[in-house]
Amino acid sequence: MAIATPEVYVEMLDRARAGSFAYPAVNVTSSQTLNAALQGFAEAESDGIIQVSVGGAEYASGPTVKDRVAGSLALAAYAAEVAKNYPITVALHTDHCAKQNLDSWVRPLLALGAERVKAGKLPTFQSFMWDGSSVPLAENLLIAEELLELAQAAHAILEVEIGVVGGEEDGHSAEINEKLYTTPEDGLATVKALGTGEKGRYLTALTFGNVHGVYKPGAVKLRPAILGEIQAAVGASVGKANPFDLVFHGGSGSSAAEISEAVDNGVIKMNIDTDTQYAFTRPVVGHMFANYDGVLKVDGEVGNKKAYDPRAWGKLAEAGLAKRLVEACQELRSAGQKMS
Repeated sequence: MAIATPEVYVEMLDRARAGSFAYPAVNVTSSQTLNAALQGFAEAESDGIIQVSVGGAEYASGPTVKDRVAGSLALAAYAAEVAKNYPITVALHTDHCAKQNLDSWVRPLLALGAERVKAGKLPTFQSFMWDGSSVPLAENLLIAEELLELAQAAHAILEVEIGVVGGEEDGHSAEINEKLYTTPEDGLATVKALGTGEKGRYLTALTFGNVHGVYKPGAVKLRPAILGEIQAAVGASVGKANPFDLVFHGGSGSSAAEISEAVDNGVIKMNIDTDTQYAFTRPVVGHMFANYDGVLKVDGEVGNKKAYDPRAWGKLAEAGLAKRLVEACQELRSAGQKMS
């Protein structure tokens, strides 16, 4: 079914909410990783979300060019064309935009989206993330209000982060401490500023110990119960059960039980990047080690073209990422839930 329209994206989110499952949102940086993501969703019979970070967008535009808007549009255009051949639906999303990147990335993309809508066309991206975790909450929500209005004009959904995710992501870093846990008061401030849907739909990344990066199971102290506590407190205040559509960031190393509890408490989107990066790279390493005398011109030989042809190891890399994405779909219960 290709790329979701704004209406279909809303339907996707509603289905996840009603069915108590979540979509993996996988970061891509190239045509290969994008193809792999589509393959994984198709194999899992799951719809999903494909997202690009500021660094990923710059890389996609050309490592020596680093045009984050051009890279975002290029990946979106590629996805729109190749996704037609897969029996699943995907939404396109921009990930983690910090304050210093708004004017050079998300605001221009939102403006382009609004122009397309005004011209009677579909928007290029279906949702955008504003990462205000590095600024005070009051400033975070003030900017979120502005961006939510811009997102409505672009027929897009805004994702906000209320709290702090530890570790490092695209040059933005945060310490691992008590700030990693969003409070009910933070949740109440969020609905006071952004409403509960009447000002436009938004996704909320509440933090419950989340950390970006690579960690062994148990190293990160997640407390998914916090999500339920905030949903209950805010829900009682506004008269709406589970008022937030939640996003799970920094999930590498999370146990299946932690993921399941987070979904039970309203998570409908979970970012996956570190794990799929490794899943993409590991088969390439195995191929190079096993075929070292084919990929290298050893002792004056000429190597083996079939071994160093980028398609040879590229197929393995894509299959590795797809397999890991299938596992994510199964853990998040989206496997077998595709609309088409």
